[in-house]
Amino acid sequence: MENKFYDAIVIGAGHAGCEAALSLARTGNKTLLTTISLDSISFLACNPSIGGTAKGHLVCEIDALGGEMGIVADKTALQIRMLNMSKGPAVHSLRAQVDKNKYHETMKSVLENQENLTILQAEVKDILIKNNKVEGVRTTAGQVYNCKVVVVATGVYLNSRTITGKFIKASGPSGFQNATYLTKSLIKLGFNIRRFKTGTPPRIDKKTIDYSKFEEQKGDDNIQSFSFLTKKCPKNIVSCYLGYTTEKTKQIIMDHIDEAPLFSGTIKGTGPRYCPSIEDKVTRFSDKERHQIFLEPEALNTNETYLQGLSTSMPINIQEMMVHSIDGLDNANIMRYAYAIEYDCIDSLDLYPTLEFKKCEGVFTAGQINGTSGYEEAAAQGLIAGINASLKLRGKEPLILSRDSSYIGVLIDDLVTKGTNEPYRMMTSRAEYRLKLRQDNADLRLTEIGYNVGLVTKKRYNLYKNKLKNIENAEKELQTLIKKSKKLEDFLKERDENYNGASILVYDLLKKSNVSIFDIKDNFNVFQNYKNDILIQVEINVKYEGYLKKQTSIIEKNKKLENLSIPSDLDYDTLKGLRIEARQKLNKMKPLTVGQASRISGVNPADISILLFYLRKK
Repeated sequence: MENKFYDAIVIGAGHAGCEAALSLARTGNKTLLTTISLDSISFLACNPSIGGTAKGHLVCEIDALGGEMGIVADKTALQIRMLNMSKGPAVHSLRAQVDKNKYHETMKSVLENQENLTILQAEVKDILIKNNKVEGVRTTAGQVYNCKVVVVATGVYLNSRTITGKFIKASGPSGFQNATYLTKSLIKLGFNIRRFKTGTPPRIDKKTIDYSKFEEQKGDDNIQSFSFLTKKCPKNIVSCYLGYTTEKTKQIIMDHIDEAPLFSGTIKGTGPRYCPSIEDKVTRFSDKERHQIFLEPEALNTNETYLQGLSTSMPINIQEMMVHSIDGLDNANIMRYAYAIEYDCIDSLDLYPTLEFKKCEGVFTAGQINGTSGYEEAAAQGLIAGINASLKLRGKEPLILSRDSSYIGVLIDDLVTKGTNEPYRMMTSRAEYRLKLRQDNADLRLTEIGYNVGLVTKKRYNLYKNKLKNIENAEKELQTLIKKSKKLEDFLKERDENYNGASILVYDLLKKSNVSIFDIKDNFNVFQNYKNDILIQVEINVKYEGYLKKQTSIIEKNKKLENLSIPSDLDYDTLKGLRIEARQKLNKMKPLTVGQASRISGVNPADISILLFYLRKK
C-alpha cells in the first residue's frame, strides 16, 4: 500500500482524542483521527453527564482555551444545575445532564466538518519509530500512515475486558470492540503498563419506575453555561430524581459478597476511590444503612434511565434483586446490566508536563490511558496534548499551565509529578489556589493563552477584551456615593445590616454580608448597563478582596521557585548531601523546575535547599 503522510495522527476518538484532533487541525496541521468504531466517537459510555464538582471547572477552562466540550454540552443539555451553591464561589460547579445520542452526533458532525481533519475507522497496531522519534503508525490491516507527532488517546480500550459476575468478555465499553495490539507497541517504546478498572450501573426502563417514591431534582434557570460563547443558558427539559438504597439492598449484597468479582479476585485492576461500586460502598461504610442513587435520563429518544450510585459487577441475578429492593423500583425492568471494565494504562510519571513521552520524541498521551477517570479530565488532557503537539510542529515553545493558572494545570502537574496509583479524579481540594481558579473567571484566566497558541479565534478574543473593559467600567461605579435617605435605611434594615445614618459608597455597601450586587442594582441607580456575568465578577472581587490578595501574595512568593529552571542534563548523583531516595527520584523524574521538584514524593525541603544551593552556585 502507498504510505500517506499527515502532520499529526490521533489514536482514539473519545473525549481526549476529539479535543486533541480539533486543536491540531484548527491550528493548521493536517491531522488523521483514527477510531475502532465511528459509532464510539465522543460516546458517553458511563454517565450521560458533563461537569460536576471540579469537573465543571475543567469544562469551562477547556472552553476558554478554545476547546469544544463546553459548546457541545450546552447544545445537548437536558438539564443544567449549579452544585454547591450553599458554599463559596470557589466550589460552585456546573453539571449538565446531556442527551448522550445527540452529544455523540453533534461532536461527530463537528469533527467531520473540520478543515484539515480526516477521520478513519481503523485499529492502530504499532507506533513506528526511527532514531527515537515517531515516524508513523501501522494499522491491523497493514496500512502505514507517516506523521511527525502522535497523540495516543485510547481511553479504556487497551486489552479491555468487561466483567459481570463470572461472565467475562473481551470488550470495550458498551459492547464496542476493544484494542488488542497497541499495548505491545507501547511496551516496546518503553512505557510502563499498569491495569486499572472502572464500572457502570444498570440502565432501567423509565416506564417501569414509580417516580412518586423519589425526590424530584429540577434544573436551575438563568445560570452560567459551560461555554462563554453560549448566549442563553440551556433550557431545563427533564428532571432527575433522588432515591436511596434500603436495608434490604445492603443485606442482599452482604449475603452474596463472595460472588462479587471485586472481592473474589476476578478483578485485578485498581478501581476509582471516589467512584466506588455499590458493593464496595456497603463494605467500606458498613455503618450506613442506605446510600444515595439518582435516576438520570440517558436521552430523549430512549427510555433508558441511568442509576447513578449503583455501579456494580455483581452477577445478573443479584443485580435484579438489588434493583427491586429499592423503593420505587420494585417492578423495574433492567434494559442493560451493569459491568466493570479493566484496561491497560500507562504510568503518567513517564511524561513531561507537556504530556510528551520522555523516552520517545513526538509521542504524546492523553486521557484515561494516563490513569485518569472522567470525560472532563480526558478532554482537558487531550486539549493540552493537541496544543503541545501543534506547537512542536510549528517550532514554538510548549504550553505548560501552572497550578495557579488553572485546574488543568493542577491535573497535569499531579499526574506527571506525583503520579497516581488509582484512577485519578479532579476535586476542588486538589487546587491550593481554588479561590482564584473559579469556573466563572476561566475565560479571564485562559482566553489570552488560548489566543496566543492560535486556538482562540479573533471573534472570541474580542469578546474577551470587551468583557474586561466592561468589568473595569463596572468597578468604577463602586465609587458611587449613595446619599443618606429613608430608602437606604429601610434597605439595610430589611437585610439585618446596621445603618449609621450617613451616606455610603457602593463599594462599602457591597462589602456587607447580606447585600448582593443585584440587590444594589435593583434598588439604586448603579450597574444598570451590565450583564449578570460582569456583575458576578465585580461582586466576588469585592467580597473576597482580602482572601484574593492573600492568595495572590502566596502565588507570587512561590513563583520564584516555580519558575527556577533546572538543567535537563543535571546528574543528581553529583550533588553532595542529597539523600539517596531524593537522588533516585530526581534522576528518574528529571523535573523541569524547582517547583516541580519540590512536589515529587520522597523529596523533602532539605533536599530542595541543597538543590537551590547548587543552582545559585552555578
